[in-house]
Amino acid sequence: MSDLRIRVIPALGDIAAEAWDACANPRVSTSTSARNRLSLLANRAEAQSDSQPHDPASLAPRLGQPLDSPLQAVESMPRAPSDRRDQVFNPFISHAFLSALEASGSAVARAGWQPQHLVAETGDGTVLGVVPCYLKSHSRGEYVFDHGWAEAYEHAGGDYYPKLQVSVPFTPATGRRLLVRPGPESETVETGLAAGLVELCRLRDASSVHLTFLTEPEWRLLGAHGFLQRTDQQFHWENAGYASFQDFLAALAARKRKAIRRERALPTGIDVHWLTGSDLTEAVWDAFFAFYIETGSRKWGRPYLTRSFFSLVGESLRDHILLVMAKRGGRYIAGALNFIGSDTIYGRHWGAIEHHPFLHFELCYYQAIEFAIRHKLARVEAGAQGEHKLARGYLPVTTYSAHYIADSGLRRAIADYLKRERAYVEAAGAELLTYAPYRKVPAEEA
Repeated sequence: MSDLRIRVIPALGDIAAEAWDACANPRVSTSTSARNRLSLLANRAEAQSDSQPHDPASLAPRLGQPLDSPLQAVESMPRAPSDRRDQVFNPFISHAFLSALEASGSAVARAGWQPQHLVAETGDGTVLGVVPCYLKSHSRGEYVFDHGWAEAYEHAGGDYYPKLQVSVPFTPATGRRLLVRPGPESETVETGLAAGLVELCRLRDASSVHLTFLTEPEWRLLGAHGFLQRTDQQFHWENAGYASFQDFLAALAARKRKAIRRERALPTGIDVHWLTGSDLTEAVWDAFFAFYIETGSRKWGRPYLTRSFFSLVGESLRDHILLVMAKRGGRYIAGALNFIGSDTIYGRHWGAIEHHPFLHFELCYYQAIEFAIRHKLARVEAGAQGEHKLARGYLPVTTYSAHYIADSGLRRAIADYLKRERAYVEAAGAELLTYAPYRKVPAEEA
């Protein structure tokens, strides 16, 4: 594909939503069953590796001259295997979600997130691929921690910032990062975008490129190009075809089952409500934002998202949002914000203005499981970290990131560290699985 060109846009508003989403969430990649689930939800809402074959910088000359020049010889580069699961609908990589972050002032240059999105297109302007990319002056809001790398490099006299971050800001949820429209040239476009990131790193005089919470096939592709490979761990709940929450409980060891039943016994007077679609009024968002600010200020000092973000995303993605709210005495006192994909419900933000035992677990974990079972979703992803989720049926799952480090000395040091870290993550995951709460024998009647 000799006429493929890569350009950089400084805002999501510079590309049509239809062109972006044709790459990010192409309808042809969504299974029939997944489409049916999305339709059901919409109707409900409406009615109610240290291995480096070569230096990654060797990708850059294949771009030719600046980023708007033709790509050359990318056909000969390693290609990524396909993973159909990772091409189903993911709300976070949609134009609606990412543009809401920018339009609300949450992910913009003054917040340390300067948009530098890549667009791959043919000579006639047909968009074949995009990458959500940001030039950053700090490492906040990423959930893959490189503060130690920054400090070490700066102590050695280097400048770690700016750096390039390929991710969904403030969102530790796995999804594709090299967003390519399906077609016979898709693997070539993926590789071209990877090369474009290396070249953009050079042009912006950045220290590095970091692709976080990407899919395993992308991780392997980038590793073959010399990007450093990193792993970490989250806890996800998998739906084993349960017909009800009681079916799920029956799969647990008796002690764990009793503990969850005890935790779900909320104080008298607290009611839980599911809000989605037209339920998501400005008054509801005002209440939730108060929770978000209260809890976020205690945890992080300054919450990342602005009030207008919730209004914008609540309008554009209203049928893909589930807000689980707790009410006591006629007013909302706590809430958990979830986004709904075609096979996954993603828990994102939680907050409260009153604190009651186990209310956090109920709204964030158990209600998400209830929703997934009722709507036959395959899994619940409940965000970053949290070994406490294990006892509640959420099991360890590996997450992936890939890193291009421009300085060869820093790259060698980080590669050595990551080799040991990957081994630790693998061993820790295996050990944690031995503490899984599920029965070791076929479930009997609960």
